[in-house]
Amino acid sequence: MDILEEAKNNFLNNEKYLSEYASYNKDAIRLKEDDPDIRPNYFHDIDRIIHSLSYTRYLDKTQVFTREENDHISKRITHVQLVSKIARTIGRALALNEDLIEAIALGHDIGHTPLGHAGEAFLNEISLQELNEYFAHNIQSVRHLMIVENHGNGLNLTIQVLDGIMCHNGEMLDSKYTPLKKDEKEFLKEFHDAYKDLKKANKNHPMTLEGCVVRISDIIGYIGRDIEDAIRIGKIKREEIPENIIKVLGSTNKDIVNTIIIDIITNSMNKPYIKMSDKVYKALIELKKFNYENIYSKSMSEEQKTYYKQGMKKIFKRYLNDINTGNKDSVINSFLSDKSKDYMNNTSDKRKVLDFIAGMTDEMFIREIAK
Repeated sequence: MDILEEAKNNFLNNEKYLSEYASYNKDAIRLKEDDPDIRPNYFHDIDRIIHSLSYTRYLDKTQVFTREENDHISKRITHVQLVSKIARTIGRALALNEDLIEAIALGHDIGHTPLGHAGEAFLNEISLQELNEYFAHNIQSVRHLMIVENHGNGLNLTIQVLDGIMCHNGEMLDSKYTPLKKDEKEFLKEFHDAYKDLKKANKNHPMTLEGCVVRISDIIGYIGRDIEDAIRIGKIKREEIPENIIKVLGSTNKDIVNTIIIDIITNSMNKPYIKMSDKVYKALIELKKFNYENIYSKSMSEEQKTYYKQGMKKIFKRYLNDINTGNKDSVINSFLSDKSKDYMNNTSDKRKVLDFIAGMTDEMFIREIAK
C-alpha cells in the first residue's frame, strides 16, 4: 500500500464506528463526474464551501441586528459556525457522519440576503412580481452552490449536502425529524418545485439523518444567541423571559443549548430519527414565539424597512437596465464578466440580478442603494 492510499484509508477510519443510520461516503452522489483525491466526499465538500466567495461574504451579513455599533453582535458567520459545532456535537454523540454534518451546516445560509430575513422578504416580493417565483434563502443557498459559484459552474457538491442545505429551514420546528430517502431526480424536483410552492417546500424532509441534525441545530444555534445579543444592546432584559420557559430550558444561551442538545441525544440514541421530548419541544415553541414578539419583530424600525425595501427595488431596476444597456461601469456587469457561457445563456437577466443582490454583503447593499 502506498502512502496516499494509506492516507485515504485513514480519512475513512472513523466510518468503522458510525451508526447503522449514518451516511457513508461510498453512497455520496454528485451531479457531475468528479476527480477524486485523498479526501472523502463530504470532507471535500467542506473545503469547497469554505473556499467559496459566498462563504467569505458571511463576514458582513446580518444575523438579526443590522449595523449595530457593538463588536460582539452576531453576524451570519457566527451563526453558521455555532450551528456546525452544535450539530457536530449531536452527530458525534449519535455516531453520525460529522463531515456531512459540517458541510451542510457551513453551507446552509450561503443564499441569505443582506439584512437577514427582512432582506429575504424584500427580495421575495420582487421575485414574485418579476418572475412569479418565490425567493427563499435555503433554495438560494443551493442555487449559489450548485450553479452560481465557481464562475457560474457550481461547486459540484454531493446531493446529500445540497439536500441538507435545501431542507435546513430552522423556522419550521418539529418535535421529530425523520429522513426521507431520495435519488438525484427527486432532489432536483424538490429544488425546482420550491420556486412555485414554498409552503410545500418548507415541509420537505432531509434525505439523511445528518441533514435532520442540522435542521434542528439551526434553531438551537440562533434561539439563545439572539437573546444574548438583544440583551447586550438593550432590546430586552433577561427577566422578561417567561418563567415557564426558564424552568425547562434555562435563561442563558449556554443553558438553552446544553439542555436541548442533551434532550435530543437522550431521545435519539440508536434511533432512525432525531427527536426532542414533549417538554423541551413545547418550551422551545414558546421561546421561539417570545423571540419573534420581542426581538425579531422589533429588530428594524418601520422607517428602516421602508427605506431598505425601496432601495432594493431601486437597485433591481437599475441593475436590470445596466445589463440591457451594457453599462461597463456597473457592479452587476462586473459580477457577470467572469461567468461561464452556460450561466449567461441559461439564466434570465432578472435571475442574474436576483443572484447578485442575494449575494451582497450588508455594507455593499447599503452603499449601492444610497447612490
